[in-house]
Amino acid sequence: MSKKILIKKASGELVPFSEEKLALSLQRSKASEETIKLVIDDISSWITDEISTKKLYGRAFSLLRKYQRSSAARYSLKNAVMELGPEGYAFEKFVGYVFESMGFNVIVAQEIEGKCVSHEVDVIATNHENQHFVECKFYNSQGKRASVQVPLYIRSRVNDIIDKRKTIPEYKDFKFHGWVATNTRFTSDAQSFGECSGLNLLSWDYPEERSLKKLVEDKHLFPVTVLTSLTKADKKLLLSQGTVICRQIAEQPGLLKGLGVNSTKQKRIIQEAKDLSYKE
Repeated sequence: MSKKILIKKASGELVPFSEEKLALSLQRSKASEETIKLVIDDISSWITDEISTKKLYGRAFSLLRKYQRSSAARYSLKNAVMELGPEGYAFEKFVGYVFESMGFNVIVAQEIEGKCVSHEVDVIATNHENQHFVECKFYNSQGKRASVQVPLYIRSRVNDIIDKRKTIPEYKDFKFHGWVATNTRFTSDAQSFGECSGLNLLSWDYPEERSLKKLVEDKHLFPVTVLTSLTKADKKLLLSQGTVICRQIAEQPGLLKGLGVNSTKQKRIIQEAKDLSYKE
């Protein structure tokens, strides 16, 4: 492309469109070289100046869905996490599965006693010597970032919990850790405070080598909202029933009974869930 095309991010920022970045995102979705070329050729001839990244994503997703469904599901991960929503604590449950995949015993939405007051903790992840207290911050817009006020507040809550836990004999030799997990991003000040105060932060792309995106992809923890075989109503019903990740469907196909879909569609959903849940 001779002229640099600018695209508009969710934050309103204009950035140059990059065929290379698009190709990389398609490669990460495990699209074939042939499919990648078809998608890039289409978008390069279609794209216009200052088009939103949302419309660009929608075009690429539709093309992937046409040519390679499993890649479309992987490509939609960021939007799929946004679909988890606050209703029914789906995002908290999703983060719980992330910690469970790392070998922890997980409890979601538990009220526990602090030194001064009681606190409801979104995720408590425990092994034989460590306990992690995770606050989940869900935002409905990709352009929204968790500001420094979020980790400032959570640090004080975690400190109150830890001060109490240290007085309980069963936790005598434990190490305690505080976390904030978000489906979007943190501001630079929030990241600096987290690093300085010892509060762990987990966001879509932070920390770089162990971000939410990377953990989900590496551990095959795709949420049910990525499934291209499901309607929005299907996804909402599954989430309301506590079915949050594709692996639940792959291992318990009976979870689909409440959807009222025919056997052909059930088989398609189950196969797609299996393709996303296990290493190739």
